[in-house]
Amino acid sequence: MKASRTIAATVEKTWYLYLIECRGGAYYAGIARNVEARYQAHANGTGARYTRANPPLRLLASKAYPDHSAAARAEWELKRLPKRKKLVYFM
Repeated sequence: MKASRTIAATVEKTWYLYLIECRGGAYYAGIARNVEARYQAHANGTGARYTRANPPLRLLASKAYPDHSAAARAEWELKRLPKRKKLVYFM
């Protein structure tokens, strides 16, 4: 029973870095616990201000991190890369 609680606790703490392609070809990066729900928020116009003005076309990639801090650092690093290197970051 202890192992299942550990796995559940790990899943609950997991954060994801994601990359979205927006109308006009621009990329938008963010972090979330539930990437699908966050993408739907962007698509419905209730996400970030940027994606309200530049609606998302598709989710390009996502990557799991053990906690919010690690995901936020990864987002910071990703946002400093040139566009051509952003998808490579997820491989």
